[in-house]
Amino acid sequence: MEAERTKRMKPFYVMDVLERACRMERDGADVIHLEVGEPDFDTPAPVTEAAARALGQGRTHYTHSLGLPELREAICAFYHERYGVSVSPERVCVTSGTSPAMLMACGVLLEHGDEVIISDPGYACYPNFVGFVGGVPAPVRVLAEDGFQYRSSAIRERITPRTKAVFLNSPSNPTGNLLPPERMRRVAGMGPMIFSDEIYHGLVYEGREHSILEFTDEAFVFNGFSKLFAMTGLRLGYVIAPERFMDGIKKLSQNLFISANSVSQWAAIAALTECRDEVEAMRITYNERRVRILARLRAMGFTIDVEPTGAFYVLADARFLSAATGLDSYGLAFDILEKACVGVTPGTDFGPGGEGYIRFSYANSLENIDRAMDRLEGYVRERAGS
Repeated sequence: MEAERTKRMKPFYVMDVLERACRMERDGADVIHLEVGEPDFDTPAPVTEAAARALGQGRTHYTHSLGLPELREAICAFYHERYGVSVSPERVCVTSGTSPAMLMACGVLLEHGDEVIISDPGYACYPNFVGFVGGVPAPVRVLAEDGFQYRSSAIRERITPRTKAVFLNSPSNPTGNLLPPERMRRVAGMGPMIFSDEIYHGLVYEGREHSILEFTDEAFVFNGFSKLFAMTGLRLGYVIAPERFMDGIKKLSQNLFISANSVSQWAAIAALTECRDEVEAMRITYNERRVRILARLRAMGFTIDVEPTGAFYVLADARFLSAATGLDSYGLAFDILEKACVGVTPGTDFGPGGEGYIRFSYANSLENIDRAMDRLEGYVRERAGS
């Protein structure tokens, strides 16, 4: 029998859409993927060259369970240069992507029944990490009229004696929203530990992102190399944690993972130290795509409550389509996929507060975005009569 903790875990609906799209492609369909948050760029040459050197030099063995000392030092230097914060390499654990980092942080902080405040809508997997270790996700609704940002009063009302942490994600998935520093400062001072997901840092088009470490050291910071450096398949992330939790983090890493991929770690050093120009070129291109997709969606009748200023997502109000078709966001995503051959993510993936919305990823070429918008325009005209 399947364990109850996995029975309770909600599927990741975007993967349902992707898997259906892949079956359609095997049958000959031309699907344009705007559902997955994966950079379409090739991994920068300095990264692939460093990986090749590591392979050629036989650097294919276990590393320290916290990661290569050279990489942890590079991560600390990166955070000091970008945010002006000082972090010891002894507070860094390199992981096989950010998901293991989040799982370990939940494992080292939470006792059974402890609560973690999570925004609704918010990233789909946060509640599953919390629940898997026996914690309790405590959703706080964030509203379109607030830019899908936490109200400090709503967090205070949700805090109980069992509240151990508050999840922040800026820039955000699914909204592309950027938290202003004053809101981050207020949340940091409320008492619970902060879980700060900073995976989309560097992909910002208006304003400037801030690390939670600028406001408090009582935080677990999650970051990685998949999004900013187009290294999704190399599966590498990291957590920066308060020093008193590092013994526990190390034990979890030793027992669950041994160490992250050694070749990917050597490649990541090159990403942090040699890829400034490549990253800036990708950021500029994402911004061009952002401007294009926003204009096309609005022209079709989608409402964009929050114009994204970071990451590579648009969360669009699709309730006019739901009213016309009688479909919820999950049904609508599959209807768009099957009738227009465009993959999108249903808003319900991000919590009850996401129902009625569709998330579009612009991590695809301008040509493909234009083709997808042409198809979607035809779908909207047919299904909604507009």
